[in-house]
Amino acid sequence: MARICLLVTSALVGVTTLAAQQLPIPANHFGLKDVFDLEWAADPQISPDGTRIVFVRSGFDVMTDGTRSNLWVINSDGTNLRALLAPGRNAGSPRWSPDGARLLYTSSVQGKTELFVRWMDSGQEAALTQLANQPGGMAWSPDGKWIAFTMFVPETPKPLVELPSPPEGADWGPPIKFIERADYRADGEGYLASGHRHIFVLPADGGTPRQLTHGSFDEGAPRWAPDGAALLFAANRHVSPDSSAYDQNDSEIYEVAVAGGPVRALTARHGPDHSPAVSPDGKLIAYTGYDDRYQGYQVTRLYLMNRDGSGSRLVSGKLDRDVGNPVWSRDGKGLYFQYDDQGDTKVASITLGGDVKDLAGGLGGLDLGRPYGGGSFSVANDGRFAFNSTAPDHPADVSVGGPAQPAQRLTRLNDDLFGQKPLGSVEEIWWQSSFDQRKVEGWIAKPPGFDPAKKYPLILEIHGGPFANYGPRYASEIQLYASAGYVVLYTNPRGSTSYGEEFGNLIHHDYPNHDYDDLMSGVDAVIGKGYVDPANLFVTGGSGGGVLTAWIVGHTSRFKAAVVAKPVINWYSFVLTADGLPFFYRYWFPGEPWKNLEHYMKRSPISYVGNVTTPTMLMTGEVDWRTPSSEAEQFYGALKIRKIPTAMVRVPDASHEIAAKPSNLMAKAGYILGWFERYRTAPR
Repeated sequence: MARICLLVTSALVGVTTLAAQQLPIPANHFGLKDVFDLEWAADPQISPDGTRIVFVRSGFDVMTDGTRSNLWVINSDGTNLRALLAPGRNAGSPRWSPDGARLLYTSSVQGKTELFVRWMDSGQEAALTQLANQPGGMAWSPDGKWIAFTMFVPETPKPLVELPSPPEGADWGPPIKFIERADYRADGEGYLASGHRHIFVLPADGGTPRQLTHGSFDEGAPRWAPDGAALLFAANRHVSPDSSAYDQNDSEIYEVAVAGGPVRALTARHGPDHSPAVSPDGKLIAYTGYDDRYQGYQVTRLYLMNRDGSGSRLVSGKLDRDVGNPVWSRDGKGLYFQYDDQGDTKVASITLGGDVKDLAGGLGGLDLGRPYGGGSFSVANDGRFAFNSTAPDHPADVSVGGPAQPAQRLTRLNDDLFGQKPLGSVEEIWWQSSFDQRKVEGWIAKPPGFDPAKKYPLILEIHGGPFANYGPRYASEIQLYASAGYVVLYTNPRGSTSYGEEFGNLIHHDYPNHDYDDLMSGVDAVIGKGYVDPANLFVTGGSGGGVLTAWIVGHTSRFKAAVVAKPVINWYSFVLTADGLPFFYRYWFPGEPWKNLEHYMKRSPISYVGNVTTPTMLMTGEVDWRTPSSEAEQFYGALKIRKIPTAMVRVPDASHEIAAKPSNLMAKAGYILGWFERYRTAPR
């Protein structure tokens, strides 16, 4: 049973629960428990010769309420799909050796993640070493003799004061926490352990890892120079350990010799530089970043510099989109990369002169709850590439493409499920905002068996971020709402990424505000199609979408009910309690809250709670450190004082990613539908 509880206080004291109700999802439609049957493909790695693809095949375990993952392999022509490891193994992060003879990967052994290598001709495998902590960012050396990776190195801080120890057998409870760091906790991790992530190298034949970097800094994933003599990485190693927390966006590209020695900075500008990649001839370094202007949204661009760090120049100036995951072509004449454009994630190539060519779209499908982007690709020596692909009717599958061949989907991991449970169709829609006539994009999901002659209730579903985007991607929550008979509108209002820097920064120091106009205009556009009942409108969203949902009910009463998930309700309290403490007040606001009180409160939904008449349910994870539960509690308390119908869903042990567990993904959609069904009426 999902560990989720719904609390409704009906008076100053006492707690009652909502009466259980049957959701209107037909048995032959995609339903709540079907979430457990979903599968997806992640981290597809194409072999150096381009003939095979190893990927992580994942699914949910209904008995443990968790995720199970194993390695599978498929030929690039779509044949011979098979498991690579024995059933029951949890494995991930596959990486081919440069000659394609071996495969490096991680696998769990007695609860610990270790590094393994597999000989692909014989299937023999071996553990390379025993690690103290989980490895990350693994990379083979060009000659296949070494493996570089990162690993957390703990530190033991000195206590402020020496306290007497308890007598033997006594229980004085957990130890006291003494905190001095600015970034002392992180969502999904909780209170951070003392220590830092450093770079190690390990013989590919196994042995003892050797630590290359030291100090009070966290190093990014290492990348080898072609001669194998040095490693490049991104990190924020400025001034003092705590300064990296205050200047989170000021990382540089560094190099360190594999033989050991000092770490040398190759970049020096103020702004985030990351994702270094050395050209095949060793003369150039590609990397991504931007000059930090303290804006809420800044486009990440592609740069080139000489091997010694000189001669930096912008390459992707013709593309007003974020560049990610740069990979050199074998001939060194250009690079592959991925980027988001109008809600679609693409694989593309770029010449050294900045000319961009799209190679494939539809990359993504790893967020099973909502239609966010995310995913990766890998490139073979001959230019063929593998990527995880998605569409509204399926989560991530494995696809393959090439410079001169169209992308082809190789796997269909959920055909067994969706062959029996039809999904709602999704169509694109554009409209003009009532605020400034700017064009805004969205998507309409319709119930299975949709009949345009009928009148359907509408759910407006709003994405978070706010600097993120939705798109024509699979989303369980959207499909569950459609299965229950709702038309769903999900959108990319101003501030969304994938439309360029100007569109993203329309909300700079002005969020939430005119997003409201974009969203209401979108609702009007869908109503104008004739199949939505304007008397049955509902609204929900999480994180930034929770902010906007709370803002909406404070500015209109047109919705029958609302669900505000993991919101920010009071920007003043948020910037002082969220993780990333030194970040938000510098980038999202003109300064500290006590110096800009009017500005903070003008943008806070709590300021408009006196206008709310819409029945509103709050939803929060109890260990959410991105938008702490105190935010939802403020809105809940204010609505209770005003005697507005309200309820609060609290998800035990859940971070900001409420739907990380399949039972919580199921329950989240179920409780939202349950609240809406309470207020839904028959069409007029």
